[in-house]
Amino acid sequence: MRRHTGFFITAAILALLIALNFGAYFSGTAAQAEESGQFIKWVDFNIPYTALEKALQLDIEAHNRGESIDWVDLLACVAAQNGNNWKGYRHSDLESIARRLQEGETLETITENLSYFDYYREAYGAVLDNFVGEYQIGTGEVDAAGQPVLETRYGLKAYSPIGHGYAFEHYKDFGNSRTYGFTRKHLGNDLMGQIGTPIMAVESGIIEHLGWNQYGGWRIGIRSLDKKRYYYYAHLRKDAPYAEGLEEGMLVQAGDLIGYLGMTGYSQKENVNNMQTPHLHFGMQLIFDPSQEEGGQEIWIDVYPLVELLYRHHTSPVVTDPENPNAFLRKYAFCDPVVTQYLAQGEQKEETTVEESSCLTVEESSPAR
Repeated sequence: MRRHTGFFITAAILALLIALNFGAYFSGTAAQAEESGQFIKWVDFNIPYTALEKALQLDIEAHNRGESIDWVDLLACVAAQNGNNWKGYRHSDLESIARRLQEGETLETITENLSYFDYYREAYGAVLDNFVGEYQIGTGEVDAAGQPVLETRYGLKAYSPIGHGYAFEHYKDFGNSRTYGFTRKHLGNDLMGQIGTPIMAVESGIIEHLGWNQYGGWRIGIRSLDKKRYYYYAHLRKDAPYAEGLEEGMLVQAGDLIGYLGMTGYSQKENVNNMQTPHLHFGMQLIFDPSQEEGGQEIWIDVYPLVELLYRHHTSPVVTDPENPNAFLRKYAFCDPVVTQYLAQGEQKEETTVEESSCLTVEESSPAR
C-alpha cells in the first residue's frame, strides 16, 4: 500500500513539473517574445462551434449598441481561465466577461491575473482577427454609371468555402491517418459534396500556389493579407478545376469563386481522379515566422468548428456565367476594407479579381438599413 502511495505521489510531482514547464512555454507576452526573438510554435485550436457563435453574437450586439467588444478577446479570456479545456464551456463564461466590459472594466484589468491571456490572444488572433468587421456588399442594384450599389454591414466577413445553397457533409477528421505516399496525419477537414460544387475563398488574400500536386490533385493555396494564415483547397475538379482567369500572385476577396469541388489527387500524373469520394480538402496553416511556411515546423489547425460557423452564417451566392453555362460567377459585389487598404497602398494593381471601382469608393456606399 505504501509503495502504491509513493508511486502516486511521485507521479503527481512529475505531473506538476510537466504542467509548470508546459505553462512556462506560453506565459511570455507577445512583446517579450518579440524582444527575445521567440514566436509561437504550437497552437491547439479546439474552441467549439457554440463558443465561436456566442462570441460572434456578443461582438455584433456590442457594435449595434455603439460599443466595442472584440470576440477574439472574449475567447482568449475564457481559454486563459479554463486552460484551453472547453469541455465544460457554458455561454455564461463569455457573457460574464462581456458584461464586465460593458460595465466599464478594461480588458487589462480583467486579464491582469490571467497568465496565459497574451498567448491565447495572439494564437486565436492569428486564426480569427480578420473574420469580423465592417464590409460592403452589393444590394443587387446598380447606379447610373452601371456600378453595383453597396451597403455597409458589420459582422462575419469571412465566407464558407462551399457556395451558397450547395449541400455537403463533414465530420471531425483532423489528425486521422493518411497513407498515400507515406503515413501522415490528415491536416484539414474533408467536405463531401457533388462534383462541380462552387468553392469560394474564405478570406481575402494572395494566391500563392495554383496547380497540380500528387497528394492534393488540383489545388489552390491563398495567403491572407496579414500573412498569418495560409488556406489550402485541394482535390478540385478534373479538367476545369479553377475559376476562369486565376493565376499565382493574384488578389482575391473573401467569397470570390476560386474553383470547383472534385476528386483529383493521389497520382503523380496530372488531372487524374484517384480519390474515392468527391470532396474538398480544406485546411488552414498558421504562420508566425517564415521558418514555419514549409517543413517540420508547420502549424495546421482543426478547421471543423470554423466550417460550421461559416456555413451557418455566411455563404456566397453564385450565378451561372452567361458566357459559359458550365461555370459560375459571384452574384453580389463585395468590398473588404482590408483589400481597400491594400489596393490604396499601390500594391497588386495588375492581377486581381477585385473591381477597384467598387472597392476604392467605400465612402460612397449606402449604409445598411
